[in-house]
Amino acid sequence: MTAEHQRLEVNSTKSVPLVKWGPYLSERQWGTVREDYSVHGDAWHYFPFEHAHCRSYKWGEDGLAGISDFFGNLCFCVALWNGKDPILKERLFGLGNPQGNHGEDVKEMYYYLDNLPTHYYMQYLYKYPQQLFPYEKLREENKKRNWSDTEYEILDTGVFDENQYFDVLVTYAKQNAEDVFIKIDITNRFNKAAAITVLPTLWFYNRWKDDSLKEKPSIALLSKTSVRTEHERLGNNYFYFQPADNIFFTENETNTEIITGEPNKSIFVKDAFHNAVIEGKNIAELSKRKMGTKFSPVYNLKIEGSATSTIYCRLTSKQSDNPFFNGFKEIFSSRKQEADDFYAAILPKGMSEDMAQIQRQALAGILWSKQYYHFDVENWLSSSDGITEPSLIRKTGRNNDWKHLKNQDVIMMPDKWEYPWYAAWDLAFQCISMAVVDPTFAKHQLLLVMREWYMKPDGQLPSYEWNFSDVNPPVQAWAAMQVYNIEKKQKGKGDVVFLKKVFQKLLINFTWWINRKDINGNNIFEGGFLGLDNIGVFNRSFHFPGEIQLEQADGTSWMGTYALDMMDMAVEIAIHDRSFEDMATKFFEHFVLIAESLNEHGLWNEEDKFFYDILCVTGAEPIPLRIQSVVGVTSLYAVSTISKAILEKLSDFKKRTSWFENFRKENNKFWPNEERSKDGEILLSLVPKERLIFLLERLLDESEFLSNGGIRALSKYHEKNPYSVTVEGQLHTIKYDPGDSTSDMFGGNSNWRGPVWMPINFLIIQSIRKYGDFYGDELMIEFPKGSGKKMNLSQIAKELTKRVISLFEKDADGNRRLYGDYSWFYKQPGNEHLVLFYEYFHGDNGRGLGASHQTGWTALVAELISEYGNE
Repeated sequence: MTAEHQRLEVNSTKSVPLVKWGPYLSERQWGTVREDYSVHGDAWHYFPFEHAHCRSYKWGEDGLAGISDFFGNLCFCVALWNGKDPILKERLFGLGNPQGNHGEDVKEMYYYLDNLPTHYYMQYLYKYPQQLFPYEKLREENKKRNWSDTEYEILDTGVFDENQYFDVLVTYAKQNAEDVFIKIDITNRFNKAAAITVLPTLWFYNRWKDDSLKEKPSIALLSKTSVRTEHERLGNNYFYFQPADNIFFTENETNTEIITGEPNKSIFVKDAFHNAVIEGKNIAELSKRKMGTKFSPVYNLKIEGSATSTIYCRLTSKQSDNPFFNGFKEIFSSRKQEADDFYAAILPKGMSEDMAQIQRQALAGILWSKQYYHFDVENWLSSSDGITEPSLIRKTGRNNDWKHLKNQDVIMMPDKWEYPWYAAWDLAFQCISMAVVDPTFAKHQLLLVMREWYMKPDGQLPSYEWNFSDVNPPVQAWAAMQVYNIEKKQKGKGDVVFLKKVFQKLLINFTWWINRKDINGNNIFEGGFLGLDNIGVFNRSFHFPGEIQLEQADGTSWMGTYALDMMDMAVEIAIHDRSFEDMATKFFEHFVLIAESLNEHGLWNEEDKFFYDILCVTGAEPIPLRIQSVVGVTSLYAVSTISKAILEKLSDFKKRTSWFENFRKENNKFWPNEERSKDGEILLSLVPKERLIFLLERLLDESEFLSNGGIRALSKYHEKNPYSVTVEGQLHTIKYDPGDSTSDMFGGNSNWRGPVWMPINFLIIQSIRKYGDFYGDELMIEFPKGSGKKMNLSQIAKELTKRVISLFEKDADGNRRLYGDYSWFYKQPGNEHLVLFYEYFHGDNGRGLGASHQTGWTALVAELISEYGNE
């Protein structure tokens, strides 16, 4: 076992498998629902970026390249000033949703380079322009652009031309769980000397303004190079730093003069360091002060061209007379070696250096995505933030039926800037990537969102904070089995107790789906947008007035998949505990009934050989919404196999399923695709074999779904053949849209009408591989369609995997397709190894789009690389 594996082994025995210090600090707290106390729920305008530096938060903190303890009490980040900006660079800048021509978007250059599950080693790279940071230019240029234009990015502004910027590399290395060394390397990438001010900043999350603490915490000066922090929950800690040009103390309190127009009670407010460094205000007062809740040593550096200056700090629970002892720098190299050893032990051997970099940075990103998330909905609805008083409108507004939700946990975010809140189905995919490096934490996260302070008493899982009642695809059972099997492969033994816990909770959630989303009781399900934002010709979450109902092919397919996954889970548990055999039968039978509805009740269109949503209007013929999208492909996900050995072991399950089959066939009732191999293995799937072939032929057609980077969310067929439908006198139209969204549906910051999405491709590849394992060479499909070359489904899964991975790989000229027109920047010396993990990818050219640090689910490429490398 590597040193990191040994630490993980100790961590796995904890009730909550977390270490005290980690990357738990958010990258954006402003513009969130939690901080929104406006009457009508306008989060972006109520707490904009312009307030972040001078207004204290109520539900968390944020910062640049930062860390905190696992309750977010004490935070650390790096603040910078290039001598020109109007504010310190304390946090990442981006446009709020109303400001961007495609919704919210971060406008910075930063990278998660490395991380370990116990965070004994972490690296974060930030690129800071030496010119005036183009805040206004980014706002104004994006304001001029419309939905059909590309976004105006920071690389378009020219501030990174000629390498006129600093690389700020922040490295954390722990001596032990309570002792963190910090190294800040600032490299001048320009060929001339440049000045920069660096403020390693330590501060307390302001919990005292709502009286949740008995005593206000403090940071007090011990010496010219040390302070002591005191907090009633966290205890005492010590922060050591090298001799600085100045030392500042202030309070993490709102500058009311700016925010509300009321005079400040003192000069010691949140943005006091900004005023001192930039405008020279109150420097003497800040320097003389010996105590506060926000502290920073100040380093005024002038760095020669191509040179590097380094600042060291240390955060520890024990006082030391010699904090930077002889040889302390070796801790960084030692922890780096431990990280190398850990990844060498868990990742495939023999990969190219570039492929290994992609995989390691993907996993680093998933580890950096951990964030302390604090939200008590009941308190939020009924309280004030000190600026806006509670209102009756808010009490009956957003999330008012989620008063039980009281979150205060470290949880993985889809993207810590663009989506600094958990999302139920994103989290399920994240857990698969997390299981590669830390299966214990992956299991903890899956179970966490099912706990009583998350799940509604009726069984609904919270979607995301903008609307906890929105419905995401029910992927938790599938994800749990993925995580279980990854750990079983690693350790040789599966965690059946984990499966039992998940199973019991998901029984409640499955029942909620049956009771709430199957209105007619015919096993045809709704669900609304189901995480696919603008995939429909209209907003699928909108409830039309009158007698109109949308029956959803994907909602029904997801429930068929859910039932089959629950059956798989029950079968696995029943091998160890026969009392679960009945539940395996129950979900098998439910799967059969859903398969019947999907295939027999109008969702399959025989003319097009495809599954469609159906619009049902009372007194009129049902209208198939003939949109060729991943909605109709979802049926592929429901596929499972049961070996002869398991059937023999679970005799009651075998007996009862055989009876059910005979009964239905004798009575001319539908029976789903069930095939038996020569060795007695059974294949179960929602899609009959002939329909599977039809779907695959369309899926593998480059003029439809298949792109060079994987499967598109909407067929390219609709580029020349838009689909329109009139509902309630209003015309709705959808067409192939391979890039950014051209509609404002669901905020307009993501697009499912043509781009390639990682989670969908991962599901498709996993399913095709499973079909391939069963059919072998008995089922051959042309790949790509029209090529004349036939492959078995295992080979096709591998080819699809190659296409997805190719989005990230360097080509012969050193270009990565995901960077598109910005490849010039990533071919410069020192940038060649940097990889971003975008939310989705252009359906034609593979350029990365949407959130740029969506390791939330795009980190799945790491698992695809492992599967590809191990084949």
